[in-house]
Amino acid sequence: MPGDTININNRAKDQHSFDAIVIGSGISGGWAAKELCEHGLKTLILERGRNVVHLKDYPTATMNPWDFPHRGEMTRKFVDENPLITQAAGFDEGTAHFFIRDNDHPYVQEKPFEWIRGYQVGGKSLIWGRACPRWSHFEFTSPARYGYGIEWPITYDEIAPWYSHAERFAGICGNKDGLEAMPDGEYLPPFDFNCVETDFRYKLHHKYKDRFMVQGRWAQLTKPGEIHLQQGRARCEARDLCMRGCPFGGYFSSVSSTLPWAIKTGNLTIRPFSVVHSIIYDDKTGKASGVRIIDTNTHETIEYYAKIIFANASALNTNLILLNSTSQRFPNGLGNDNGLLGKYVCFQNYRGSVNGAVEGFQDKYYFGRRTAECMMANFRNLHKQDTDFVGGYMSFMGAWRERGAPEQSEEQIGASFKEAMTEPGGWHMYMYMQAETIPKEINQVSLSKDKKDQWGIPLLVMNVGYDDNDERLLKDFLTQGSEMFDSCGVKNITQHDNHWAPGRDIHEMGGCRMGKDPATSLLNKWNQLHHCKNVFVTDGACMASTGYGSPSILYMAFTARAANHAVEELKQGNL
Repeated sequence: MPGDTININNRAKDQHSFDAIVIGSGISGGWAAKELCEHGLKTLILERGRNVVHLKDYPTATMNPWDFPHRGEMTRKFVDENPLITQAAGFDEGTAHFFIRDNDHPYVQEKPFEWIRGYQVGGKSLIWGRACPRWSHFEFTSPARYGYGIEWPITYDEIAPWYSHAERFAGICGNKDGLEAMPDGEYLPPFDFNCVETDFRYKLHHKYKDRFMVQGRWAQLTKPGEIHLQQGRARCEARDLCMRGCPFGGYFSSVSSTLPWAIKTGNLTIRPFSVVHSIIYDDKTGKASGVRIIDTNTHETIEYYAKIIFANASALNTNLILLNSTSQRFPNGLGNDNGLLGKYVCFQNYRGSVNGAVEGFQDKYYFGRRTAECMMANFRNLHKQDTDFVGGYMSFMGAWRERGAPEQSEEQIGASFKEAMTEPGGWHMYMYMQAETIPKEINQVSLSKDKKDQWGIPLLVMNVGYDDNDERLLKDFLTQGSEMFDSCGVKNITQHDNHWAPGRDIHEMGGCRMGKDPATSLLNKWNQLHHCKNVFVTDGACMASTGYGSPSILYMAFTARAANHAVEELKQGNL
């Protein structure tokens, strides 16, 4: 803890007591608050960043490109001072206020790791990619079947109703395609294919019986239902400016959806500027009694108390908090009897992409700036292992047309160049991978023994990297992607390995994984710590493997399920 004097208030426990405390206000934290408040629990959200209110705190949402001092770019000075965060997808002059600066929360990289964070009420739900495919039963069973992970304590059939629960409220667009490797959900109408995508999909499905390109399952309100109108949200206007904050509420975020819904119950208290130091364990009761925070403005240390605690600070910060939550019972971190807390950290691999040009369709274009990409379901290692690697990959893909045709002008400035830019250029196709990685004990995070942040909390040490399986999988994607493009008539095909360090993909997972056996996992099937049952972890830290499908909608489903279980356990006196 920092050296500041702790103010002792003998009535603090009465003043600072709640039924539930939620650490973090992002995608999973917002869902925890919604569910707990709906069930009547007085709930406190602790958020280390500033407050953000829907509409009020979207300063760039309606700005034109020429309204920005640097036309959307960041200054060289800013980039030099922030080499990590400026690499993040979607980071620019219009969104920078929703990302932290590199020095806001330093960390130690034993191996290169680009940790992307957004510290504010709403967290990274304001800047997420919004892809929401369901995991398939393959993703829950493959790690144990093929021996690269532990057995998940939950099946697809068990989580499917909670997927539906989350999809209906959040508003997910998509189509029911009947794919085993990408199950159908409760969808609003999808964004349509453009003409080139329609042609490519037709050719792909006729040449490959196991490859399926579908309309993207995305957290966008294409046709709001009554539940979305009750939230005060409206249709997505296809502006593709989502990460600035959507004034229409057209995409799902905690700030536009779950948090206002929880506030309307009268049961929610949000405390921003609250850096969580640790979860407090009570040796007498054998349960957690509360959460210790440091006020970012006053540096005062304050304790809050509750019957149940949800840790939703995002995967790596949740690991940090749990590791720092030491006591006589848990000297190595809360619930960490097996020494595995912070280990088996994994991520999704985005390194590979394939691009090419498409001939023809010169008389066709498309309307709006579609916010959803097309998806191709995984086709590798489903019913059996059919490659020299384990795991699988799905692909995001699409077709686009250049805004202008500058190649028609010999000049790069002036009237002829401007005239050439008024006509659209050629069509292009792209495809990039989202791949599973293997959970490994050596991929881990820990607390620094000698370095601390400005709040006196140990820095997180990153030791996470790729392996040979990742390289073989990447090679397969590049080979298969190029062959698919070539067989479907795409020209001038190029392959690209961006060599990203882990972290920039944002989908870090694990460290406090679910499992059936307390010897090999930290959480049970209800996301409870095996050895501290009133603490629940439902963000990315809980994941036993990464799968290949985007995880955010799964975090929502896990959180809703765990919160409802917590309420029932509380009613029965088990917590």
